[in-house]
Amino acid sequence: MYAIAVIAFIAIYFLIPPVVKYFYDEKGLRKYPNFYLLSGISDLPFLYEAHKGFRSRNLFEAHKKHPVLRIGPNSLSYSDPNAIRDIYGHGTGCIKDRFYSETGGTHAHLADVVDKKEHARKRKVLSSAYAVKNLEEWEFKVADVSGKMIKAFDKRCTAPLPPNTLPSEEDLNVDYRNWTVLFAAAAIANIGLSEDLGFLDEGSDVVKSESKDGTAKEVSFRECHGATGRVSYQLVWSYDWFKTFKRISKIVSSGYRRMWNLDGDWGGVVYNRATTRLNRYLAGEKLDDFFSAMMEDKNGSPHNLEWGEIVAEINIMMNAGHDTTAISLRNVLFFLFKNPKCLSRLREELDEVLDEDEIVAPYAKVKHLPYLRACIDESLRMLPPVIFGLPRRTPAESTAILDDYIAGDTSVSMSAYVVHHQESVFKDHNSYKPERWLGEEGKSLQPYFVPFSAGARGCIGRNISYLEQTVLVASLIHRFEFALPSPDWDPPVRETTNLSPGPMSVKVWRRDIGISEE
Repeated sequence: MYAIAVIAFIAIYFLIPPVVKYFYDEKGLRKYPNFYLLSGISDLPFLYEAHKGFRSRNLFEAHKKHPVLRIGPNSLSYSDPNAIRDIYGHGTGCIKDRFYSETGGTHAHLADVVDKKEHARKRKVLSSAYAVKNLEEWEFKVADVSGKMIKAFDKRCTAPLPPNTLPSEEDLNVDYRNWTVLFAAAAIANIGLSEDLGFLDEGSDVVKSESKDGTAKEVSFRECHGATGRVSYQLVWSYDWFKTFKRISKIVSSGYRRMWNLDGDWGGVVYNRATTRLNRYLAGEKLDDFFSAMMEDKNGSPHNLEWGEIVAEINIMMNAGHDTTAISLRNVLFFLFKNPKCLSRLREELDEVLDEDEIVAPYAKVKHLPYLRACIDESLRMLPPVIFGLPRRTPAESTAILDDYIAGDTSVSMSAYVVHHQESVFKDHNSYKPERWLGEEGKSLQPYFVPFSAGARGCIGRNISYLEQTVLVASLIHRFEFALPSPDWDPPVRETTNLSPGPMSVKVWRRDIGISEE
């Protein structure tokens, strides 16, 4: 009788109300096809997809038949590129969805703040730190980190690979994917906090994690960040049940317990970066970085931000500020290695402006190279690092999306991967074609290019990412030759908060263009 009572309670509480709500259809969402059979009744199918590995690709396949899909009882996904403006564009009535407040901390940072006025305040404070003028003044920091990575690769160079042969196992001694993480983390720490993490000197990601009581321990930067990007992403999609799922996951799964512990260690990594930089600031060090711009304006007037807000902003800077760039750096070289004609054309462009003995490409020489930028943008199109549909919430009074009025308080989204592979816009979408971004054709594609999202909530750090990618990609391609394990080698990728590729072991050797052996 007790078991029957429990089953009856579960049925009444978890099944009957959602089914009734589905058929009552107060918001008129039942007309949209379901992503899964039960998507209109439960968020659980979407949670299942989040655990599988590459949800956006499956969503893309489903969108081939339907431009709008119901991915949850209160959630719609779009594939029509014309919906970008309605969901994300300037002037949209949509705001950030509960995803951001559910996964956020005690203080919102620029990326997860929901209120539009609060976002405007934050952006005003932080915009000077991300201004193009500042970035070009900080070029020397990117050059310094790039030089350290090149020095590390010089040490790991092997003999040139004979034509039509595959590299030996022992010559595949550079995990390029790992080095992109080390580079991007070191670069953003230098730009943002004037801190040398030592990652590229040591080839290691060991870093301090500090608790609020001041105790510290050494942890793996990449392992902690990987956990924090994955653990919430897999459970958050049922907003009402996220905190419950979080508690249950810690009890029933050792894997989840470990990830939640690492997630806590990531918070400690950020906190240690914040306290370390604050101590230098209080000691009177005058440093030109993101932290200084956050603490006071160009006239020296303090912004008077709360400490929790400062830590939150450092968190998003260290988090998004390294991972997306690291993934982009991995992707662009991967696609160039897989497309030798594109690689050859890029080298020709670089060799025309760079001297043979230039180790780090000067930004002034490469920032306006059209094919270099096209190669970077095409990799961002093929595999956008922030790949999932950034969820937005319709205003209470409803709003029009694709000339169809969507009821208020409804979650709407569009995956960058889905829109970037629409054949109607990007012809031959599965092929890596940097030339599509050149000339007038390239200009016409820009409204549908959303690796950094779009509108007022677009990524404020895109200029930093382009600076780092432009300098490092130009430097590496000009100086080195690379080989994958085989021409058809394709590493695994996993979609979490970002689309994170697996290891990418390559053989590296110096180009024969008269580069001196300093």
